[in-house]
Amino acid sequence: MGEYSIGDALKNMISKSNLRNGIRAVQIEEVWENIMGKTIAKYTQKIKIVNQTLFITTNVGPLKNELMYQKPQIIQRINEAFGEKVISQVVVE
Repeated sequence: MGEYSIGDALKNMISKSNLRNGIRAVQIEEVWENIMGKTIAKYTQKIKIVNQTLFITTNVGPLKNELMYQKPQIIQRINEAFGEKVISQVVVE
């Protein structure tokens, strides 16, 4: 049996479990302001990920409209921030 560090073991466990989407959502929330700007971050109520789909919740009508037009840029910015394909689709609620 090979030796693993605790960090490697945790990464391996998370990548194979359902926790990954929750952890990614928290990580995206942490960098959301840097990726999208203060105004958008301020009016975004919730972010979650289900099967590489990012769900963004906001109650502000004009912001929903703006986010709908920015879907390709959102996908690109998030995937670049994480250095891997984290999301492939965006749903604005």
